[in-house]
Amino acid sequence: MVQKKRAKIVVIGSVNMDLVIECDRLPHPGETLTGQDCATIPGGKGANQAVAAARLGADVYMVGRIGDDTFGRVLRDGLEKNGVNTHYLKTTRGVSSGTAMIVVQKGGENSIILSPGANGKVTAKDVESALPVIRNADAVLLQLEIPTSAVLRAVKLCKKHGVMSVLDPAPAPVSGLSQGLYRVDIISPNETEAATILKGKNTTPEWITRRLLEEGAGHVVLKLGKRGSVHADRTGVMTHVKGFKIRPVDTTAAGDSFTAGLAVARAEGLSWADALRFANACGAIACTRFGAQPSLPRRNEVLRLLRSS
Repeated sequence: MVQKKRAKIVVIGSVNMDLVIECDRLPHPGETLTGQDCATIPGGKGANQAVAAARLGADVYMVGRIGDDTFGRVLRDGLEKNGVNTHYLKTTRGVSSGTAMIVVQKGGENSIILSPGANGKVTAKDVESALPVIRNADAVLLQLEIPTSAVLRAVKLCKKHGVMSVLDPAPAPVSGLSQGLYRVDIISPNETEAATILKGKNTTPEWITRRLLEEGAGHVVLKLGKRGSVHADRTGVMTHVKGFKIRPVDTTAAGDSFTAGLAVARAEGLSWADALRFANACGAIACTRFGAQPSLPRRNEVLRLLRSS
C-alpha cells in the first residue's frame, strides 16, 4: 500500500490516563485479587485514535479537554511526541483529567471503569472553535466518551462542509443513539456495541448492518474481532474481510487502532475491501501488545503484516 497522500484527520474525543493491572482472571463481585504492578499508560478512545492515525502517516489534530493536573501534562506531551497537533486540546482548570481503571486478564480480555473528568466538559463551542481544521479535513473521527451535544455538533459541521465523519459508538449507550448521530458517513461498532444500541439479541452481521442503515447511517463497518470486519451500504452489497491470526495479549485500543486505520485508508482512496484489510491489520497488531497507545502500530508494521499474509 503506497501512501498516495498524507490524510488530514481531526479527532474529537476523549483523552484519558489508563491505570492498568494484569491478573490471571477478572475478579468476581466482592472478591479481592492480587495482580501485577499498576502501569500508568496514556489512553482514551479519542487520543488512541489520534495517535494511531498519526503513526499511520496522517496529519492529525486532537480536539478535546484535559485537566490541570499531572496526568494532563503527561497526556498532552504524549500526543505531541507522537506527532498529534494539540492546539485545540484545552486545559480545564480545577478538573482532573479523564482516568480509566483497566483490569486485563490472561488471553487479553479486559474490564474497564471510566472516570470522565475533563472529558465531560467538552462542549459544542469547543468543536466549533476547531472549524478551521474540521472543514479542511479528509475525515473526522468521533466516539462517545465526551458529551453527546459536542458529538452532534461535530456531525452537523461535517455534513455542512462535506467532510467524512466516522463514529465509533463506544461506550454504547443502553438508551440507544440520538437520532442525529446516525447521520454520520460511517458508523463502526463492534457486535456487542451494536446489540446494545439496537437492543437486539442473537443478532447477525446482516441484521445489524441493515438496521443501522435503516436508522440513517451512510455506511456501516462492523468489527467482528478475530473474524475480521464487514462493510455494508445502501446498495445491498456486503463485504466481509477476514481477520489475521494472532496470539492476543491485550485487546485494549484494538478497536481504536482499527477505526484509525479505516479512516486513513479511506482518506487515501483505498477501496472498501482494501481499507477493511488495512484496518484489520491495525487492530490485530494492537492486540499483540500491552496497553493502549503503546500497542498502536506504525505504518511500516502494518504494511509488513499485509505483505506476509
